[in-house]
Amino acid sequence: MRITVFGASGRTGWRVVGQALEAGHEVTAVVRDPAALERHGLRGPRLTVVRADVMDPAAIGPAVAGRDAVVSAIGPRGRGPTTVCADATASIIEAMTAEEVRRLVVVSASGFVREGDGPLTRLVAKPILNRVLRHAFADMRHMEELVRASGLDWTIVRPPQLTEGPRTGAYRSAVDRNVRGGVRVSRADLADCVLRCLDERGPLHAALAIGD
Repeated sequence: MRITVFGASGRTGWRVVGQALEAGHEVTAVVRDPAALERHGLRGPRLTVVRADVMDPAAIGPAVAGRDAVVSAIGPRGRGPTTVCADATASIIEAMTAEEVRRLVVVSASGFVREGDGPLTRLVAKPILNRVLRHAFADMRHMEELVRASGLDWTIVRPPQLTEGPRTGAYRSAVDRNVRGGVRVSRADLADCVLRCLDERGPLHAALAIGD
């Protein structure tokens, strides 16, 4: 496939790029700092690195034109008020619509969702987590609303706490509900899940939670 990855130099994004290249895909990585991918050893004839402002639909249009799928691994930084996920996603959706590209996978979070959680997580852990990360979660909720209303062929991937562990492929998943007891997953496995969603064409119009 020909895949465009936004947030490609982030801690999850560069893993998506690397695994996509390993699988034989052609990847366009949209970044603010091209040198960031070089530091991870990502290069080669099937990788095109583009420096562009993700908030400008016209600027990113050429990066999505003619692609089979788009991945957004853009996430908030810090715990203060933010709209980066929603604003970036709105721009990506506008660019995809203009270029008639339909397949979109976005990385969100399972922290603000309680369906599927056990009692301890739902009644004790999640209220605390939602107070601490209320701004980031509000941004991601808005992002998900935009994705659902986009008219595209979308999948939302919701990981729990992310670790720097290895790629195992042994994670569990659940559609439109959290994985009970799945409190963490590696960023490498998150990248694996994102690419599986593209390879397997689904689940479409659904949120896929993953966990250990």
